[in-house]
Formats: sequence, C-alpha cells, structure tokens
Amino acid sequence: MLFNSIDFAIFLPIVFILYWFVTNHNLKWQNFLVVAASYVFYGWWDWRFLSLIIFSTLVDYCVSLRLGKEENQTRRKLLLLTSLLVNLGLLGFFKYYNFFLDNFITAFSFFGMEIKASSLNVILPVGISFYTFQTLSYTIDVYKRKFEPTKDLIAFSAFVSFFPQLVAGPIERATHLLPQFYTQRTFDYPKAVDGMRQILWGLFKKIVIADNCAVFANAIFNNSADLNGSSLVIGALFFTFQIYCDFSGYSDIAIGTARLFGFDIMRNFNFPYFSRDIAEFWRRWHISLSTWFRDYLYIPLGGSRGGTGMKVRNTFIIFIVSGFWHGANWTFLAWGALNAIYFLPLLLANKNRTYLDIIAKGKTFPPLKELFFMLITFSLTVFAWIFFRAQSITHAFEYIAGICSSSLFAIPDFARRKDALIVIMLVVVFLAIEWAGREQQFAIANLGKKWKPSLRYALYYAIIIAIFWFGEKEQQFIYFQF
Repeated sequence: MLFNSIDFAIFLPIVFILYWFVTNHNLKWQNFLVVAASYVFYGWWDWRFLSLIIFSTLVDYCVSLRLGKEENQTRRKLLLLTSLLVNLGLLGFFKYYNFFLDNFITAFSFFGMEIKASSLNVILPVGISFYTFQTLSYTIDVYKRKFEPTKDLIAFSAFVSFFPQLVAGPIERATHLLPQFYTQRTFDYPKAVDGMRQILWGLFKKIVIADNCAVFANAIFNNSADLNGSSLVIGALFFTFQIYCDFSGYSDIAIGTARLFGFDIMRNFNFPYFSRDIAEFWRRWHISLSTWFRDYLYIPLGGSRGGTGMKVRNTFIIFIVSGFWHGANWTFLAWGALNAIYFLPLLLANKNRTYLDIIAKGKTFPPLKELFFMLITFSLTVFAWIFFRAQSITHAFEYIAGICSSSLFAIPDFARRKDALIVIMLVVVFLAIEWAGREQQFAIANLGKKWKPSLRYALYYAIIIAIFWFGEKEQQFIYFQF
C-alpha cells in the first residue's frame, strides 16, 4: 500500500478510529490492532510475503528468549548465528541470488570454462532490507545484553511490522521503539497536529518534487547517449532531488503517521544537502542505516581506533557494504567506494567531526567559506549519484564522459524543457523553505506558527493545492526496490 494512494487515504482513518475509539483503553488490543493493520498494509502488495515477516519475527523472538536464559557462551554464539543465517540467508536469496550466479558464471567464462545455470525469477519482497535489519538489531542487542528479551509476542510483532516504517524505514532499534509498545498511550492533540503537518510536508516532497523530477531524470538517463553535456548535468541534478525528496518524503510521512498513534520514531534525514563536507553529509543522510552500520559493523571491526591501515579497511568495508545493501548491481558498489574515497581524507586528517551543528545556525545566510564548502560537497554528492542511478558501470562512465565533452557549454536540449523549467522553479521554492526551516525537525515544523491563523492555513492549503495540481500518477517510492 502506497502512502500516496487512495487506498492509504481510506486505510489510515479507519485504523486511527479503531485505535483511539475502540481499543483505546486496552494496551494489548491496541498492539494487536497495530499488528493486524501492519499485516494488511504489507499484504496489500502480495499477501504471500507476509510469511517471511512472520517467520523472521518468530525466529528472532524464540532465539532472543533463549539468549536471555543461556549462560554458555558457545551456545549463545550458536543462537546468534542461527538468527544471522536465517535473516541474512532470506535477504541474500531474494536480493542477491541472481547477482552472484551471473557473476559466478561470468568469472568462469573469463577462464574459458562454461557453466550452465539458470537464473531464478525471484521477486524481491518490498522492505525486506529494512525489517531484516530491524529485527537483527534486536537479537544482537539481546546477545550483547544491552536489552532484555521480551516475552510479549504481540508487542514484538508490532515492533517488527509497525506499518508506518515497515517497508522503507527509518530502521528502528528495539531499545527505542519496543518499550513504547509496553506503555499506555493517550491521544495527544498537539502531537497529532504536528504529525499531520509532517505528513503534509512529506507528501509535498514526494508528489510535487520527487515525482516531477523523476519524469525528467528518467528521460535524460534513459536517453543519455543522445543528449549534450549540459542536459546530462540537469538530469543528474533532477535525480539528486528526486532521490532525496522521495526517500526523505517517505520518512516524513512515516514519522508523522507514527505520531498520530502516539509513537516517536527516529529522524532519518537532517537537511543533508546543506552539509559542508562528506562526513557531515553522512551524519545527515539515511541516519538510521548509517548508525546501524556504525554500531553493528564499523565499531565491531575496530572502528577508527587502530592504525591507518585499519581505518582505511574499515571505511571501505562500511561504505561498500552500504552500497551493496542498496541492491545487486556493481553501480551501487561503485557508489559506496566513491563515498569512501570522499570520506577517507577527512578521517585520516581527524577532520571528520568538524561540522556537528547546522550550517549558519541563527543566521539568514552562511559565511562565504561555508557556502563554498557546501557547494563543493553538494557537487561531489551529485557526481556520486550518477553511479547510483546509472544502469551499469559502463553507462555511468559514458554519462560522465558526455558531461565532460565540449557540449557541456551548449544550451540544454531535451524534451519538454518548458515543463522542466517549472519543476526547477518548484525545486528552488522547496530549497528556500528547507533552508528557512533547517534548524527544525522538518522544514515546516514551525513555519507560520507566529503568523495570523488565516495566513498559516493559507500556506497549508497552498501546499495541498500544489500536491493535487502537480501530482503525477501514483508512483512507487524509490526505496521500495531496496
């Protein structure tokens, strides 16, 4: 079920009414309703894949209960290994089977050995990368004795399948979200209003900005061989805003929806395109995944505590694995490796934590030096997104070669340029609003609160009108494929 669909517009009020007016005085029934609603929400795509979520839930529930009682360290490791093999095995099969098979065949063909093997027509279950990491973090934390295993299967099932963030995050930790299912929840009107405001902004980012940028990004990337360099630059910029507004828009809707039901889930984006270096960018981009890899992979590998060799190794591991998490394509690995190259000089010079606060805090405009660094970081990010969006490594290099040609200085020449100009103006307005609200949890969190009510509501109605006016046909969120 898509957030930007009529189905969800009907589904959400029904669940909201049942949650607050039918099951409000019974915590277990509230949690049971969350599980039921989450399974309906997920099963709307393909009910058969519900078995995977239920299976992962039961495996980690049982393994963690046993981990809480087991004192023998060898048996504890075997239990953790069971959880890792089951969860990562399912993820690996559905997401990477054909990738490894194809590359295995290619590798042997290179040495003159022909291997006959058939690819499988495997359908990737929506959100499997997200809920797999969420349930794994619970088991790992129980293994490390950071968290006591729960005996409440309904609460744990609700934690794993919580529908607002089930299919595209944020990837929650049990230490933060699971205890909220143990606590009696009461309706908080200001919190709900704030949630609605964040949902509205998320829909604007997705429908008005991301979906309209996607039209031109897809057209330019799919026909890049026939276009000049300046058009290719514009295509890369369109994709840059498409992926940010699509994914952060989903996160805004997820966080806002959770607030309607009395839950707080973690922030996933913190205005990353206003970053002054790549280290700051990665503290602000897909925060739930970045911190997951930091806590469960980077730090256990030794982090940055060792010598230069270990720092380089761990940095490349974390970024390449992050790239591979996004999908079974060499382009994602190249994107991850490129970001590692960007990040390493800062780490080795101990300057990776230079910018911990938002740019130009309390000011209207940034200093020229910080503006320059922000533009450089943004340009590096745009360049890296070319690999992420390209169909293959060859396509990425051809795209970059097209940009570096003499046609870079030619007038952009692609279909529907007048429509593209309208989208560019929308992006400029969007950036202005994001800049004005960059010190808040989301851009319009406080925008207009000091205005007259008539002006404030005029702003909200303007956003709603823009959503309907510029809305394309229902488009799937880009991170569903991961």
